Amino acid sequence: MKGSGRWFTIGLVTSWYSSNIGVLLLNKYLLSNYGFKYPIFLTMCHMMACSLLSYVAIAWMKMVPLQTIRSRAQLLKISCLSLVFCSSVVGGNVSLRYLPVSFNQAVGATTPFFTAVFAYLMKEKMESWITYLTLIPVVTGVIIASGGEPSFHMFGFIICISATAARAFKSVLQGKLLTAEGEKLNSMNLLLYMAPIAVAFLIPATLIMEENVVAITLALARDDIKIIWYLLINSAMAYLVNLTNFLVTKHTSALTLQVLGNAKGAVAVVISILIFRNPVSVTGMLGYILTVIGVILYSESKKRNKGEP
Repeated sequence: MKGSGRWFTIGLVTSWYSSNIGVLLLNKYLLSNYGFKYPIFLTMCHMMACSLLSYVAIAWMKMVPLQTIRSRAQLLKISCLSLVFCSSVVGGNVSLRYLPVSFNQAVGATTPFFTAVFAYLMKEKMESWITYLTLIPVVTGVIIASGGEPSFHMFGFIICISATAARAFKSVLQGKLLTAEGEKLNSMNLLLYMAPIAVAFLIPATLIMEENVVAITLALARDDIKIIWYLLINSAMAYLVNLTNFLVTKHTSALTLQVLGNAKGAVAVVISILIFRNPVSVTGMLGYILTVIGVILYSESKKRNKGEP
């Protein structure tokens, strides 16, 4: 029984890594190498898949109990979270048009810095001075990596930083808005409600900013039917990222999740360099390593502070 449980956990972690890294690499391939330059439409496909598959998983398969929205105020809070959520995903996808995955991951590793900043500004909580000190290598590493990045693109960098900040803002905002006992939702139910709202935001944005994208996609499909399969697989993987994240969080310890999370970005960087052959510099890699070390120190500091009486 213990052996089967171990294999189940290994399978979950493998699925988590595969879906996270797979959707990132396929996004990069579609938006940069394949030439499908429609990140808002791509994000809308992701959110449509998350809407449909969340409903199947919760309403039909009963993977988790369905939690209902109890008030207009709660719906408004979820709508605010959804807007920030889809903004961060769109920003991340847009940045992949201009930046290699390796540098995208280096910038994304600064999430703890923005989380600490927003938590302080929104008076959610103060961290210890040691925790704030650990953020210095996080930021310094990205500055070094930026200076040594052969494929640096200013617009892509600004969008990537903005998407990272939005992701951190969403996590802090979620902790602040959905605090009442009756308003707390697990991540699966939150996605069930956020994804359709995100689709409602993204449809007009797609129609205005990426005009005729559906007709263009259909025209591409007539020449190369693989684009439809790429979009379907990519969208399904976007949902699997959320599903496997929920399951790994449920079936592993906080420490295991922390270690696996820190390693996942490094694995994605190595695989992306092997696949896309983007040029890297020693300075850029040293900057990324420094950022990862800072993130590990930050996580360790947070864990120790949490354990203090």
